[in-house]
Amino acid sequence: MKRALVVLSLLIVVGTGLLGAQTPAVVRQPDQPADRLPVRRVVLYKSGVGYFEHVGRVRGNQNVTIEFTSGQLDDVLKSLTVLDLDGGRVTNVGYNSEAGLERRLGALRLPVGQQTSRSAFLSALRGAKLEVKSATARWAGRLLSVEQAERTSNGVSTTVDTISLVSDNGDVSTIALDPGVTVHIVEAELNQEVSRYLALVGSIRDQDVRRLTIATAGVGDRDLFVSYVSEVPVWKATYRLMLPADGDARAPLLQGWAIVDNTVGQDWDNVQLSLVAGAPQAFIQQISRPYYVQRPVVPLPARALLAPQTHQGAMALAGAGAVTGTVTDRDGNVSGAVVRVTRNGAAAGQAGTDQAGRYRIDNLAPGDYDVTISMQNYKTVQWRGVAVSGGMETVLNAALEVGKMTDTVTRLDAVEEVTLNSAGGSNFVMRSAGAGGGGRGGGTTIAGLDNSKFNVTIDGVTPERLQNALAAVQSDATGAGLGDLFEYKLKEAVTIRKNQSALVPIAAGEVEAERVSLWTRGSQTTRPLRAVWLKNTTTLTLDAGTFSVLDGQAFAGEGLMESLKPGERRLLSYAMDSGLNVDAKNATAPRRTMQVLVNRGMLTQKSEDRQTMTYNIRNENTEPRTLVIEHPVRAGWTLGGTATPVETTATWYRFRLVVAPKTTATMAVEEVHPVEAQVAISTMTDDTVTVLVRAQAIPAPLEASLREVVTRKTEIARLTTEMANRQSELDAIARDQQRLRENMQALKGSREERELLQRYVRQLGEQESRLEVVRADLARLTTSRQQAQADLARFIEGLKG
Repeated sequence: MKRALVVLSLLIVVGTGLLGAQTPAVVRQPDQPADRLPVRRVVLYKSGVGYFEHVGRVRGNQNVTIEFTSGQLDDVLKSLTVLDLDGGRVTNVGYNSEAGLERRLGALRLPVGQQTSRSAFLSALRGAKLEVKSATARWAGRLLSVEQAERTSNGVSTTVDTISLVSDNGDVSTIALDPGVTVHIVEAELNQEVSRYLALVGSIRDQDVRRLTIATAGVGDRDLFVSYVSEVPVWKATYRLMLPADGDARAPLLQGWAIVDNTVGQDWDNVQLSLVAGAPQAFIQQISRPYYVQRPVVPLPARALLAPQTHQGAMALAGAGAVTGTVTDRDGNVSGAVVRVTRNGAAAGQAGTDQAGRYRIDNLAPGDYDVTISMQNYKTVQWRGVAVSGGMETVLNAALEVGKMTDTVTRLDAVEEVTLNSAGGSNFVMRSAGAGGGGRGGGTTIAGLDNSKFNVTIDGVTPERLQNALAAVQSDATGAGLGDLFEYKLKEAVTIRKNQSALVPIAAGEVEAERVSLWTRGSQTTRPLRAVWLKNTTTLTLDAGTFSVLDGQAFAGEGLMESLKPGERRLLSYAMDSGLNVDAKNATAPRRTMQVLVNRGMLTQKSEDRQTMTYNIRNENTEPRTLVIEHPVRAGWTLGGTATPVETTATWYRFRLVVAPKTTATMAVEEVHPVEAQVAISTMTDDTVTVLVRAQAIPAPLEASLREVVTRKTEIARLTTEMANRQSELDAIARDQQRLRENMQALKGSREERELLQRYVRQLGEQESRLEVVRADLARLTTSRQQAQADLARFIEGLKG
């Protein structure tokens, strides 16, 4: 059977909604056709659009209507697809115009504006055929004019409206429009025009409703499918993080909700709803309305006591190792086994095995550890002296034997080391501050945390009952990857009425979290933030949104969370920590020369600038605090000293420090900035060499060579000075000879002049003899200097070190 298809614009339907090709699912409706098609499927995106599917029954040549707002119509016109699934045809798709009211009124043959009065309206009817009636008289004719007249009664003047009519006989009558006087429009066409005018004026009460009318043609009852993309409010995610009470070894629980708004002008009655955590490219092209320049909306300034923050994900873990493996017995994998890691008798980490028997303990400093695996009705397995290397993971697989826990089996198996994910994507289990019970369902034990608040029972609601109920909560949505996006598909159909909103659950499950305090260098306060180090151990991508923290059945704070992929870890801050105080002091050391290299006539001096930031932390709380300090990553600077970050982001080093109660702890972060300078050896002076010697930057042989360079430069300088002296003497003699010759030309031949001439001749002779000597000295000095310069150049070129 042939299908009729109307496509108003090209829409490639791929995957789900906008992202997957599929045949539209037809939901059978009652046989009675309807003028409106019900919504059956909705997919909402983060880019401010939604994909909608309508399915309903039509009969014969029936029209169906879908309502939108003006803003939604533009997207609908770009993406509308209409299918008559049972052989009918779609003959037309129309919608009401959005031309301005004044423009539409101007198209009428009735020259009346949006705001009018009785006299203005009647004036617009000039020339029309009217009938005017009062209680005692009747007039008929064409309207000549509408005027105002003064009327005096009992000395009081009033103004009344009057109309003038010209009858068919040519009589002109003036009638006062007193109460009880009616005016009837005789012409049918003019009456219709007035009706159109009133309808247009009345439409301003419904001016933002755009009705899309789909005209169909066919025989009998048929299924009609309509899909489109429409502008909708962005759906918003919000989360509840439930931290366990003190002493409760169970993992924290996370609930995720989505806020969904129905603004499309039609009820969503039992629709299949999907929410996509992603923003496919979408834009507005104003097809149906005039274009206006969009201006930004600038909110009024507001002062917040504490603005929520988001914190960068880790780029790399540094200096930490891990212990991981699988626990089995003769029947397969073992879940719920407790794995403890100790060092010199002190607890370093703890975890429980999951349903697949896997466990993992991260953030272990390099060194030797003892690892114990225990479970009720099984013999305890223990390794001693297990070496953990920084940036590596040690794999310990165990096969449990049935027996008493008091029986210990010491394992001496070789262990395997593998490199940790350098991007920080390893399965990170929080470090335990003391021995405790194993977790369940992922087996994470959160130890060393502050749960000592509001652990109370109200109306029979105990913390145990509350925790059990939260653990039993299942997500009402299934999650699946959708290319680069992620889809939450609700398991049950939902109903959201027009212009109403709803809170729908999208995620629930256990997560890994550790309470910490967070302080960032450059903060305007010395007080850190309370935070959790959260790892998304669910299979869902957690979309960005707000979160609230409930700690020990009490509200602890709220904040903002960026999108979290499965397995990703992130710091989430939610409150101020008034019990910690952080003071940071910076110290700069003098530049230190580390190495001097000589090659090809150049001396390269490698030095270091060193700065040390000392963090002093005072803990006034009665329990220990784990503090995370964010220290900035600076271009050209590297870390020195002993402080090692637990992870690194694009702009921050994160250092972890446990501060005991009522004590002050100190951590120093040393940074090194290498500096390299080059200088030509030929330009060095004795002072420069002395500075290098005092800095102990050069060995004795190199010092001797550099001193030799300075000595040779001194000798070349002496030769240059002597050459300059000789040249100065030559210049002086030349000037004096010029003077003598000028005087000799002026002599006239007298006896005295002849004696003076002889004297000048003798002086010239003596000067010529001196000139020969000076020229010879200058030539000798020039040759010596050239030789010395060549020898110095060869000497410098031959220096190495």
